[in-house]
Formats: sequence, structure tokens, C-alpha cells
Amino acid sequence: MDNQRIATPEIVWALLQEVAQAQKETDKQLKETDKQLKESSIEFDRRMKNSEEELKLWRKDFKQSTIEFDRRMKNLDERMGSWANNHGLYAEEYFFNSFENGKQNFFGEKFDDIEKNVKGINKGCRDEYDILLVNGKSVGIVEIKFKAHKNDIPKILRKAETFRINFPDYQKHKIYLGLATMVFYPELEQECIEHGIAIIKQIGDTVIINDEHLKVF
Repeated sequence: MDNQRIATPEIVWALLQEVAQAQKETDKQLKETDKQLKESSIEFDRRMKNSEEELKLWRKDFKQSTIEFDRRMKNLDERMGSWANNHGLYAEEYFFNSFENGKQNFFGEKFDDIEKNVKGINKGCRDEYDILLVNGKSVGIVEIKFKAHKNDIPKILRKAETFRINFPDYQKHKIYLGLATMVFYPELEQECIEHGIAIIKQIGDTVIINDEHLKVF
């Protein structure tokens, strides 16, 4: 009993004071924590608002950039189309004049007439023939390109079929096919040789015709 502490009023009062002080410190810490949470929440909201505004600005800039890109691409397409058309017209005039000035002796024959840009409008077989060379027994069909590609070969071969349908008066005529282009490359020439299409190309100021492999269609 001598070692036990007696709970005197003074001791109880001291303990209550300690509890009150601890509670006061806890309340203070809670208030500080609440303040920090509020500040963090305000900062988070501010940043979110700024992010939304930045996102809106980014979307606006992206939309404007897309519109400008589309405008420039459209302008480029128009310019490229114009460029291609101009070069295509130049190639047509160049080769047509060369044929016309060459007294129309091609494919080992003398042709009586030469026509350009002849259209066949038979339904299902619409086609256009850049140059037609015609005599009493043969027709020469020449496709003109500024820069041809071997993918053009099937279209050229089909012209022999569409021509006879569009112009039945020439059913019994022999048909020769030729490709005239300002730019030839080895693979394209080989395709022409294999399919019996005359190779017509510009070398310097001269038009050269290679028709040793020519096929009658």
C-alpha cells in the first residue's frame, strides 16, 4: 500500500490538464490538416481547370492546324493536278505533231488518216484513244503518257477490244498498239516487248519507234 500512488485532487487536476493540453494539440493538428486538405483541394481544382483550359486550347490549335493542313493539301493537289495536266497536254501535242510530221508511216505501213483524242461512247466500253492511225486494212492505237508505268499496260491492251466494239466498221482491221511516253524505264520497255506493244519514246529531238516485236491484235 505504501508504493501505490494516492489519487489526490492535485494529481487528478494535473492529469486533466494533460488531457486538455493533448486534446488542444490534437484539435490544432486536425485544423492544420483540414487547412492543408482544403488548400490541396483548391490547388487540385485550379490545376484541373488549367488543364481543361490547356486541353481546349490544344484542341483548338489542333483543329486549326488540321484545317490549314487540309487547305494546303488541297492546294497542292490542285497544283499537282494542273502540273500533270499541263505535262500530259505537252506530251500529247509533242507526239501527235511527230506522227503528223512523219508522213504517217508507222508499224511498217502507210496510214491515210491520223486523229487525236477520239472517244468511244458505247455503253460498257467507254474509252478514249489518244492517237488513231487509220488506213483501209489497219488501225494504229497509240496511248500517250508524260510518264508511263507498267501498270498502264493492261489498259492499253484493253483498247484493242473496246475499239472494235465502239467502232464496228473496223471489225476486220488489224490493230496495232503503241505506247508513247517521255519517260521510259527498262521494266516498262520489257513489258511492252512481251505484250507486242510498240515502244515510242523521245531521244533528244527525235521520236524513236521500236516495233520489231509488234503484235497484231
